[in-house]
Amino acid sequence: MGSRKCGSCLSSLLIPLALWSIIVNILLYFPNGQASYASSNKLTNYVWYFEGICFSGIMMLVVAAVLLILESDNNYKCCQSENCSKKYMTVLSMIFSALGITFSGYCLVISALGLLQGPYCRTLDGWEYAFEGTAGRFLTDSREWIQCLEPAHVVEWNIILFSILIVLSGLQVVVCLIRVVIQLSKTLCGTYSVIIQVTDPALASVPPRSRIQCVLLKDFLELHHFPSIPTALIFTQPLISQFFLIFQSVCWLV
Repeated sequence: MGSRKCGSCLSSLLIPLALWSIIVNILLYFPNGQASYASSNKLTNYVWYFEGICFSGIMMLVVAAVLLILESDNNYKCCQSENCSKKYMTVLSMIFSALGITFSGYCLVISALGLLQGPYCRTLDGWEYAFEGTAGRFLTDSREWIQCLEPAHVVEWNIILFSILIVLSGLQVVVCLIRVVIQLSKTLCGTYSVIIQVTDPALASVPPRSRIQCVLLKDFLELHHFPSIPTALIFTQPLISQFFLIFQSVCWLV
């Protein structure tokens, strides 16, 4: 229950991050608040990759919606077994979380490239990428920004908005990565309940976790024709139980 609530909170966090990515990406089309540069195609080419609007925005909203549906209590059961349904939902959740990492990672990379390239602006030599060959050194030297004569304050505009996109998409990557880790831990560590019908009187007073180990151990011994070991002896001798459980795991791996 706790991991489900945590997953729902993480999925809900993706929604405002996606909405802000859309808003920030739209602002990149209006440097200094003017729409004329977009209509005349005088913007940096990385703006037209729609990294914030499409990938880190709309696609992440779809991912967040699907993850919220998968985390809800009213999701569709894929089979008669409750454990089967939970594992199926966990696999789907991991797939969409991985897609979220891909979409937000795309936005992160494109925004970083746009930040390093610098704006497309008018200089004394005409319209060009004034800082394209500086490898991002202009980011820390504001004295070079005066090379861009038009649009006004376009360098600051690009630096601020691309930096915000990097932060937003980076947070999306972290959220989706945490979700993948949570789902993997649920799958590998076996947090799903296992129902075993107790028919051996010797197991009636045994804790559920130890009862599962004992049932698995007894089945393994019978399968490989080992001499019969009383159930009570298995639980009164912890070393024997641990030895056979380790031996069982090795045999299954081989």
